Amino acid sequence: MHQTFSYRRQEVVQDSPLVSDFQNRWPALFTVFFIFVLFPFYFQVNAEFMRITTLPLQTEVLGQLDKYTDNLIKIFSNRGGAAGKMIRFIMAPTAKCNYICVRRDCVLKSLCVYLNEKVDSLVKEYLNCNSEDTKRETALTVMGLYVHKEGVDAVEKPEDIGVIIEGTALLCNLGSISLGCAILLGLVYSLNLSYPPEHKFTFEFFQKVLMNLDGKKLSPKVQALKI
Repeated sequence: MHQTFSYRRQEVVQDSPLVSDFQNRWPALFTVFFIFVLFPFYFQVNAEFMRITTLPLQTEVLGQLDKYTDNLIKIFSNRGGAAGKMIRFIMAPTAKCNYICVRRDCVLKSLCVYLNEKVDSLVKEYLNCNSEDTKRETALTVMGLYVHKEGVDAVEKPEDIGVIIEGTALLCNLGSISLGCAILLGLVYSLNLSYPPEHKFTFEFFQKVLMNLDGKKLSPKVQALKI
């Protein structure tokens, strides 16, 4: 993958292939490798993101998110109206569970609401992954995460979390929404995609605040949140 990077980058930038076609041509990019015991799962998209930006994707996104979490929670707690009510509902599981992935996931979903964007169009939760309605909605998804749950308990670990782009499930069994968002950002860079307009502020926060990529050029909304 390292040796073929320039060829692959030229292809994706100049030809703008369909994601499904690119996945068939470069399947390793969408592969998870077992490396060693302490940090067993390695996503090839991490390496691709590093080749493009020289920055570590997964560790940087999650590390910076943890750094800002306490301040974000304070900001969220001051939000009123319907958005504040929704944020309090989303953050409720953190009072029952101290698991760091639950905390990260709740903060990211609350961030989306705080920025006046629809969290359920970015993170699509399904109770029945095999229903025709679920398959139909998945096929129509331009970009986002799917979360398959067997129960309605918000703290219960989902059966599966994965990334969907252009109606194609590219990676699955990610374990958390926060990791899914990091991988989704990496795929946006790897596939040279534009951010979905309905979530442009959320992705701007990922890119420019968490990753500090082009971080001096912020929209007023994200600039106010960063301050």
